[in-house]
Amino acid sequence: MSELGNRLKQAREEKNISLDDLQAVTKIQKRYLLGIEEGNYSMMPGKFYVRAFIKQYAEAVDLDPEELFEEYKSEVPATHKDDVPEQLSRVKTQKEMPKTASKFLELLPKILIFLVILVVAVGLWIWRQSGSDQPQEQNSANETNNSEFESVENLTSDESENVQENEEETTDPEPEPEPEKPKQEISFKEANGSNATYELLNAETFQLEILANERAWVRVKNGKGKTFFEGEIPQGETLKNDFSEESEIIVRVGYIPGTDLKINGELLEYENEKKTTQNITILFTKE
Repeated sequence: MSELGNRLKQAREEKNISLDDLQAVTKIQKRYLLGIEEGNYSMMPGKFYVRAFIKQYAEAVDLDPEELFEEYKSEVPATHKDDVPEQLSRVKTQKEMPKTASKFLELLPKILIFLVILVVAVGLWIWRQSGSDQPQEQNSANETNNSEFESVENLTSDESENVQENEEETTDPEPEPEPEKPKQEISFKEANGSNATYELLNAETFQLEILANERAWVRVKNGKGKTFFEGEIPQGETLKNDFSEESEIIVRVGYIPGTDLKINGELLEYENEKKTTQNITILFTKE
């Protein structure tokens, strides 16, 4: 057994945590947990997972993983960029635009010009059709105006003032402005240990960004247990996805101080930053 493995096992036993309990908390297979305690890293799927598993083991037994890595750096294998899993290497700060959307944007100016020409042509056609009936309508309108003019001349000055007052009273009131839509709100609901629940209100979309200010391990899944991402995000990179069709998203963050979450561009303020590892649940009901 290695010195690091012995240290971790001793901390686990002091807290009266079995390997089965630890497997349920960290979601790491029991054989890998046993391999860490025995210092048998060759059985791991890669160097990257050795450090990630040790970090989760340490946090589960309330040990500082960074201090352990520094103290036992001769035992823990170093990782390189090539060791990052293939799924993580595909994470980009921005989503690439689909080819169909790109082609649509190229054709958009031509489509708008065609629509403008079509509207002008329809307007000219309607104007020409209404022009043939205009003289007859204008003559009848002139006759009506003349008769009204003669009747107005016969009115007294008092009657004219009454007519003006009646016209002012019958004017239509101005329409009331539509009420403004309420702004987006991220509401904290409850916290239980390392679990915290928030609710997204007054929003039509749910865009989630995970920013790694430091090297960060995260797992993203929905309320039905479907996993969208699990792994480590290199420092300075961002994981972004659209969850507008989901009603519940659960983000397990391995290191809260070094990881930021943004919802529709708004930074989520953690209620408890003392818990370095947390399960963040976000509830969303589309407006």
